[in-house]
Amino acid sequence: MTNEQIIFVCSDCGQEYLKWQGRCDGCGNWNTLREMRSSKESARSDFLVTSQAEVTELSKINIKNFVRIPTGMNEFDRVLGGGIVPGSIFILGGDPGIGKSTLLLQISAVLKNVLYVSGEESLEQIKLRFERLNLKTKNLKLYTETNIEMISKKVQAEKPDLVIIDSIQTVYLENLPTVAGSIAQVKVCAMKLQQLAKSTSTAVILVGHVTKDGAVAGPRTLEHLVDAVLYLEGERFHQHRILRGVKNRFGTTDEIGIFEMTEKGLVEVKNPSKLFLAERLSNTPGTVVTATIEGSRSLLVEVQALTTTTVFGYPQRRTSGFDLNRLQLLIAVMQKKAGINLANQDVFINIVGGVKIIEPAVDLAVVLAIASAARGKVVDPKLCAFGELGLSGEIRRVLREDKRKAEAERLGFNKFIKEKTILEVIRRYCV
Repeated sequence: MTNEQIIFVCSDCGQEYLKWQGRCDGCGNWNTLREMRSSKESARSDFLVTSQAEVTELSKINIKNFVRIPTGMNEFDRVLGGGIVPGSIFILGGDPGIGKSTLLLQISAVLKNVLYVSGEESLEQIKLRFERLNLKTKNLKLYTETNIEMISKKVQAEKPDLVIIDSIQTVYLENLPTVAGSIAQVKVCAMKLQQLAKSTSTAVILVGHVTKDGAVAGPRTLEHLVDAVLYLEGERFHQHRILRGVKNRFGTTDEIGIFEMTEKGLVEVKNPSKLFLAERLSNTPGTVVTATIEGSRSLLVEVQALTTTTVFGYPQRRTSGFDLNRLQLLIAVMQKKAGINLANQDVFINIVGGVKIIEPAVDLAVVLAIASAARGKVVDPKLCAFGELGLSGEIRRVLREDKRKAEAERLGFNKFIKEKTILEVIRRYCV
């Protein structure tokens, strides 16, 4: 009796079936099932760790020698919570050309025992980038391979401290009847790399492609498999880059790392507030400085607003770096509680520097910038405005006010709003 097992795998979503059918129940597509033959033992070994795990009491686990690996880039370590944890696996995503490979190559040049696995670039291309960035190291090992089995064997043979897979969408398992980058391939290869990281205490970084919506391409389970999910954000043709964590099992997700793209790669920004306000025009209506909290630090950013008479029947509302639904709410409060008519005005909001702000503490700055633009009144250049706006027009206190004021005073802002309602604020600063 043969020990062979036949299953049918959907090439689009990775759903498995014991017999062929025309339509996949998982994704709803037709004629996407592909036959897959494998032995029961090999199929089982593809998903299970070969070593036998034992039940261990929590009090007997020793973590004294379990220390993080510093990367030499403080902004990167800040987002991870202090450095790379041995045996962890995480994804670094971002738009094409944003600087993912550049950032990881810079980290590889600092650490001692790194294996860089590239499925997108040749060895010569990596060497050219390495020389262009003027990096110097003799410890970096390069390996161009996309077969997950070959990569696993090479990692077990080399025993590196860190493995970089660039990218997970190029890696494939030969037994699966789907192409590299499909949902089934990404899921299975990520599972094997996760098991490899946990069993060998080797840290693994996966470079992930993103969809047009900005999320990591592939199944949603990919983000559940890894320990951390990082995104490198910013406009491709601007210098600022922001590293943000949306998941982190070993630290907070509130921290961000700020870099500047230069000819020598990504450079850490030690004073981001000064950088974001470097080209500010203080004598222009519609600009207000606010203080926002990102993780453990306070940042000063400029909020810009522009209002123009609409040429359509319905006015436009557009934002960059600010929530559009929140803007609609603030405009409604301004019209109802402050008497500013914006029904025939297009309103545009921009957070300078590519920063995305989601906390309600910037409500006051946005409202003040809109009122300033609508009435052509220049706001005091020494004013730093922050506060949450309620539906009744009241200004509510926000967290860490002392920290926000200290950062503002350090950069020369010495005036803060003390009024209790938005009507009082607009009457004082925009009349």
